[in-house]
Amino acid sequence: MEWPACLDEYEKLVIRMNTPRVVVDNAVCSTATLVKVDSARKHGILLEAVQVLTDLNLSIKKAYISSDGRWFMDVFHVTDQNGNKLTDDRVISYIEQSLGTIHNVRSKGFDGLTALELTGTDRLGLLSEVFAVLGDLQCNVVESKVWTHNGRIAALIYVKDCESGSSIEDSQKINIIEGRLRNLLKGDNDIRSAKTTVSMAVTHTERRLHQMMFADRDYERKSVVAPNHESPVVTVQNWVERGYSVVNVQCKDRTKLLFDVVCTLTDMQYVVFHATINTAGDRAYLEFYIRHSDGTPISSEAERQRVIQCLQAAIERRASEGVRLELCAADKPGLLAEVTRTFRENCLNVTRAEISTTHGTAFNVFYVTDEMGQVADSKIIESVREKIGLSNLKVKELPLIYHQKVERDEPAVGVGGAVLFSLGSLVRRNLYNLGLIRSYS
Repeated sequence: MEWPACLDEYEKLVIRMNTPRVVVDNAVCSTATLVKVDSARKHGILLEAVQVLTDLNLSIKKAYISSDGRWFMDVFHVTDQNGNKLTDDRVISYIEQSLGTIHNVRSKGFDGLTALELTGTDRLGLLSEVFAVLGDLQCNVVESKVWTHNGRIAALIYVKDCESGSSIEDSQKINIIEGRLRNLLKGDNDIRSAKTTVSMAVTHTERRLHQMMFADRDYERKSVVAPNHESPVVTVQNWVERGYSVVNVQCKDRTKLLFDVVCTLTDMQYVVFHATINTAGDRAYLEFYIRHSDGTPISSEAERQRVIQCLQAAIERRASEGVRLELCAADKPGLLAEVTRTFRENCLNVTRAEISTTHGTAFNVFYVTDEMGQVADSKIIESVREKIGLSNLKVKELPLIYHQKVERDEPAVGVGGAVLFSLGSLVRRNLYNLGLIRSYS
């Protein structure tokens, strides 16, 4: 590292201490790439590190986290979506550079776009109506992410003005957009909780969606349809002697699972001091030792139940309900309204959506179910594909994540009978897994 001539030795030392050290290692493990990070600790640094990895759609198969005192150390075992080690030098270089600057991490910018935040009661065809209104108001949707959970919907939609091709600056037009969408989201029975705002803050999109659904209190609501997925099992108990609350999570494994859990804990103002993440087959086992940001553990039964509810909701929001449909087509005005209207006319409900546009090409992903939240009939799916275009709309399976059996000397910790290890043993284990000591026995 080259230093400016004006820096003295003390300033150089401070910079070294606050610059994360990152090692990407393909030699240690035969089944995964190890990513090691150690840095001065600050609130939210774990979330920032996990965000870098999950934004690349990497699968975190194992992780060991330790951040007592003023230092943060962790190691992630990662693979690509097909279960392979990372071999692309560009990806490895990006990870090293991004994790090496996480103290200065900035969310992806959307310069020249206007961000719309929507929350309300979900219903069949709602997304079609939203995109139709935006089209009618001469708003071009460039990017968007939409989540649904427990009968609620949250959407972040990035638009630009069709005429100017830039963000919408006219306050009168913004008021009209907000009013039209708010009335749409209210429907007949959601007068109080429906919200539509133009956001000026730059926040990681998926973190913002979690915040929006948390503020909407989706975790307190009941699903209007029977879920097709297994509910995650979450337990919370206090380790009084050490002043920690211990959170155990057991659920089906998927990409971005760790991000969703850590994001929720961070935004609820909890600090993760130690954690162990493991996967076996299609199962994930996560254990966190947490405290409030003021250093105290969870203090009441009501708070404990709230943490359980919020973590279950965070995991379920991204659970892939339905058939995954991918649309790749030349972008044009009204494309989204046309496609989602076809879904609605065939009683297909969109449970999650990811919209993106690059160089005039729209690449959109939709997860759809029937109107009762069950698996859609294959004949209806094919009929919809014929109407939209067989070459444009394709049925895609979920990305395959290969999992190897957990090593016999590392049994997964069951949630029901979680064992509270002594702090010394836990720290030694994490230091061993970080490669900083030779043995933790």
